[in-house]
Amino acid sequence: MKRREFARSLAAAAAVAAIPSVRLDAALPRRAPRVNGERLNGWLTAISEYGKNPQGGVTRLAYSEADQAARAYTMQLMRDAHLDVSVDAAGNIYGKRTGHDASATPVIFGSHVDSVPEGGNFDGNVGTLAAIEVARTFAEQGVTTRHPLWVACWQNEEGGTWGSHLVTAESTSAERATVARSGKSIDEGIRALGGDPSRLATARLRTGGVHGYLELHIEQGGHLDRRKLDIGIVEGIVGLREWDVTIDGFANHAGTTPMNERRDAMLAAARFTEMVNRVVTAEPGRQVGTVGRIQAFPGAPNVVPGKVTCTLELRDLDDRKIQRLYDGIVAEAQTIGARNGTTFGFHEFVTHESALCNERVRTLIGASAGALNFTTLSLPSGAGHDAQNLARVCPMGMIFIPSVGGISHSPREFSRAADITNGANVLLGAVLAMDAADFGR
Repeated sequence: MKRREFARSLAAAAAVAAIPSVRLDAALPRRAPRVNGERLNGWLTAISEYGKNPQGGVTRLAYSEADQAARAYTMQLMRDAHLDVSVDAAGNIYGKRTGHDASATPVIFGSHVDSVPEGGNFDGNVGTLAAIEVARTFAEQGVTTRHPLWVACWQNEEGGTWGSHLVTAESTSAERATVARSGKSIDEGIRALGGDPSRLATARLRTGGVHGYLELHIEQGGHLDRRKLDIGIVEGIVGLREWDVTIDGFANHAGTTPMNERRDAMLAAARFTEMVNRVVTAEPGRQVGTVGRIQAFPGAPNVVPGKVTCTLELRDLDDRKIQRLYDGIVAEAQTIGARNGTTFGFHEFVTHESALCNERVRTLIGASAGALNFTTLSLPSGAGHDAQNLARVCPMGMIFIPSVGGISHSPREFSRAADITNGANVLLGAVLAMDAADFGR
């Protein structure tokens, strides 16, 4: 199929995307360009050398030397793909390719290359390098899009999606004084990456200024792998709220204080932890709740704990459900406190609202997967992603590929080469379908 015919077929598919009765998988061409999977997987092996650790994964903390080396490698791959490479004021890398319509806004796609401590070799890397491979395939096969294409490598995703946050929302110098795991503040990190915190306004992406955003990512969960399915079509990225919880009791001698006279903060914390699990699982849904950190004071074997601090985290696609669960947990915590003379205090320190994927974009992703005869599953993302921030300014969609065993943020994280290639080909089709689509803005 000629490239012009392919573009016309994609345009026709996009034109019928809003008509529920039309099967888009039948409308998309069967002979679309294909990525070079061997090349892509070779890149993934190569980038895993930057920050490689003895456990077999990587420790590539944002702003570290390993992160900067991986970014330099990424930029070279972009240049090899005939992209115009730049670093914006926020420290994000863009590889840009012009379209044939000078007035059109860009289609952005990509991910990140930084990691958590002792992380894996696929989280972030798959989406970033697959995006470069898609762009290189276009260059090699002479595919020209209407919209400009921007391949993005967002900085410091693992430390709080900072790169994508800085280009889609306001920030203050006080917020950017936050110290990343590498020991640099956000502003210091931006400078180390070649950005300029004093010029962040020049990097802002605004509503109406981006045609759409796509991100390919490993699932980081086990749904696709368990069901032996090829592609996940993400419904949305869950909202996340975290609280510091303080439980105050009364510290006293463990040997001389009778059990019925204790105001044991640790006992209250144990009951609290069990209660959170019970409240969260009491209604149907995919919500999750976690008590992930706990510490007793004074922390001596022979002292009844007079104070305990712990955390509470709740996640769900429905922000109202998160609030409802929180209200129920607080009410039950007061009952637990009254039972043994302790008090509970809650301080919220993280709030991320949920971000639903654009329904039209989800349809286009499904069409791209269907044209390749891949099996699909609609599912939410329980982890945060840069796509969550891009949803503020444009239609957004995410594509998942299987994570073997559902393992992520671990050296044991693994996705098969064939699945990575499949995901890249779905991304390619989705980029072209998005380019042809009219989102009615």
